Amino acid sequence: MWRTLPGAKAYRVLESGPTILVSTRNLAGDPDLMTVGFHMVISHEGVLAAIISPGDFSQRSLAETGECVIGVPGVDLAEQVVDIGNCSGYDVDKFERFGLTPKQARYVTAPLIEQCLANVECRVVDDSLADAYSGLVILQAEQVWVNTSRNEHRTFHHNGDGTFNADGDLIDLRDRMVLWKSYQD
Repeated sequence: MWRTLPGAKAYRVLESGPTILVSTRNLAGDPDLMTVGFHMVISHEGVLAAIISPGDFSQRSLAETGECVIGVPGVDLAEQVVDIGNCSGYDVDKFERFGLTPKQARYVTAPLIEQCLANVECRVVDDSLADAYSGLVILQAEQVWVNTSRNEHRTFHHNGDGTFNADGDLIDLRDRMVLWKSYQD
């Protein structure tokens, strides 16, 4: 069971900065996954940024199509996510190797990742900084999919040294966010 949100609400599943998977599909129809630790929300209108490493199979697919899906994995997928980052889509079908299920997206050809906590369908809106900043692309979120059937809800964050922090309990402070009520729907 999935609940959807408009692309402008992508900050709800990404603002915490979890380690993510980026799904792409090239023009030949081949899907791929890559692990990404460097990304950010730029605005409440669903504008995002990510570093998509130059020369990677996923980067070439993204350059061909201008589309991707950002998948937010739970901490239960941490080992698979790290292993995905240790191999190339040139050599292996990562969905098959790591037991992940591609699912058709609504607005882009790149697949959603069934096992993820959330998926964000995105289109590239600016790649002019890619050469200067290690593959930096600006993305527009089109649709957010939140997987309400998952038991694991914690995400995890790369510390930059091979260690990760896992999220803990949800702290609900919506009643104190008086200047941001319009973003709480």
